[in-house]
Amino acid sequence: MSGSDHWQRAGQLVMTQIVLVGLGAGAAAALLFASVTSGAFVSIFLFYLAPLPILIAALGWSHWSGLIAAVTAAACLGLAFGMMFFVAFLIGIAAPAWWLGYLALLARPSAKGTGDVEWYPPGRLVLWAAAIGAVVVAIALFQVGTDEASIRDGLKAAIERVLRLETGVAADEPLSFPGITEPEHLLDLFAVVMPPVAAAASVLTLTLNLWMAGRVVKLSGRLKRPWPDIPAMTFPRYAPALLGAAAVVSFLPDLAGLVASLFATTLLVAFTMLGFAVLHALTRGLAGRTAMLSGAYAFVVVLGWPALLAVLVGVAESIFKWRAKAAGRGPPVAPPG
Repeated sequence: MSGSDHWQRAGQLVMTQIVLVGLGAGAAAALLFASVTSGAFVSIFLFYLAPLPILIAALGWSHWSGLIAAVTAAACLGLAFGMMFFVAFLIGIAAPAWWLGYLALLARPSAKGTGDVEWYPPGRLVLWAAAIGAVVVAIALFQVGTDEASIRDGLKAAIERVLRLETGVAADEPLSFPGITEPEHLLDLFAVVMPPVAAAASVLTLTLNLWMAGRVVKLSGRLKRPWPDIPAMTFPRYAPALLGAAAVVSFLPDLAGLVASLFATTLLVAFTMLGFAVLHALTRGLAGRTAMLSGAYAFVVVLGWPALLAVLVGVAESIFKWRAKAAGRGPPVAPPG
């Protein structure tokens, strides 16, 4: 066998592997997404893991494998449940997962001229996840209505149908909840809160699945890029301005304010992550670091409002670069474990 034949055969094997992995990952993603139709409690967790196989294929075998997985999963769901599932999965899960996997493997020669390679920064991946989360929820809301009032009414009606189904209350009977005298106000509150909560959940789902996929691929030895120092991640200098602009526009009426509130929410989640990254970096080498970090996470999960402190830390870090100054004043920062 000549050298050219050898390399041609090797290339064919690689392409076959990329296609087969993509098909298998797509089938796995479709099963995870479709598990929610079973109604079992555990299916909720499986549903949120639907982007994971696509990201594993993209990070471990190239973005082409991730693209095949994304299309395969959407096609399987479309054949099984109809076009609505095809579109929902393709726009809401498949395309975002493939795009993040594609970005994560982008690299360029170092601007320092040392011959090193600069990989796509993790901070920008988080910002991309924030933007995608807001866009996906906005697209979903536009399927409900064309203005804020119709969207709120549509969400309220959908929530009411779900509650009636869960409680067994007939359509011609009034809803009632223990300790609540005016259930209509509760439905109005749900309709207001649901869009930003969905946007925040989308950001967390994408980033957590990207992190898990990276760990899995790294353990398998197929991760092409070195594992990033996540506590050292940074946001571009314009990121705080984006958050401020989204927060200001969110006070406008109708669709402009509603869509801007989605971006403000997802950017708040992103800056919360940056704030915790700063905390991880500044506590390296300190005694009781594990207890400090565990307590900080527990406060956010239990109380919620301490997340605003993390947001402020993240914004301040983007402006004042605390970690760089702390590293310059004190002893060298220990590398990640």
